[in-house]
Amino acid sequence: MSALQRLPARKTILGVDTPILRALPHRERRMVGAWCFLDHLGPTQFAPGDGMHVGAHPHIGLQTFTWMIEGEVLHRDSLGNEQVIRPGQVNLMTAGHGISHTEDSAAEGARMHAAQLWIALPDAERERAPAFQNHPVLPVRTLGDWQVTVLAGSALGATSPAQVFTPLVGLELLAPAAGEVRLPLDPGFEHAAMVLEGEAWVDGERLDADELLYLPPGADGVELRSRGPLRLLWLGGQPWADTPILLWWNFVGRDQAGLEAALADWNGDGGRFGTVRPGSPAPRLLAPALAGVHLKA
Repeated sequence: MSALQRLPARKTILGVDTPILRALPHRERRMVGAWCFLDHLGPTQFAPGDGMHVGAHPHIGLQTFTWMIEGEVLHRDSLGNEQVIRPGQVNLMTAGHGISHTEDSAAEGARMHAAQLWIALPDAERERAPAFQNHPVLPVRTLGDWQVTVLAGSALGATSPAQVFTPLVGLELLAPAAGEVRLPLDPGFEHAAMVLEGEAWVDGERLDADELLYLPPGADGVELRSRGPLRLLWLGGQPWADTPILLWWNFVGRDQAGLEAALADWNGDGGRFGTVRPGSPAPRLLAPALAGVHLKA
């Protein structure tokens, strides 16, 4: 279908040396609803004595959303939380006015597979107090022979416990073997799909594992097909109608002055982001300066 838009993901590094595929933001499409960031990590096997380690870093104006598929990651934050996220669980951290955290492999030399996303907070919520929740149980529905986990929002008569602040949806679809299903959609949402494992076809269009496929609003359903076992991430949401966002480093803001103030506070340890509970072996990250950079909304 001509309405579908292919967005190649780019390879980059998370933390010290963990390779990932970054699908959002993309130069041709910055957001899908309020979803404004998507990293696909793995599946990867760390060498003995090695793992993922991301030192203390801050966030504002967003929610971090981690869906764990394989492996375990230890989250520590400036609210005093220390939580291991395990396969089949979601960690949801609401940054609001400001929070900082670390992320570390719970065990070295393990396999890891995850999707890490950000959700932009709307104007009315972006200065709210920070919060953190671990969701160990998420609703699961069947669609033909496929299994659908409702990660965020509502679908197929089920609603995720994850608290979000804009109309959106996040799903993981698992096909055990070759097959085809029709996924009902909210026609008021825009949507995007990314293969996490296997091969997929969306309305007859093949979707490769290193790209995001975007669908504009208007469709009330989509035909999905697999040639064998498949793990597919499906995102959707109402098109962003608030003030356009500015994304720099780990911050989602609305204007350059606000971003510069947050950067200065973090680098100068001004207190806005608190102190992360100690334990991570990775050093505190330094925010890159905005001097000489002019961002466009």
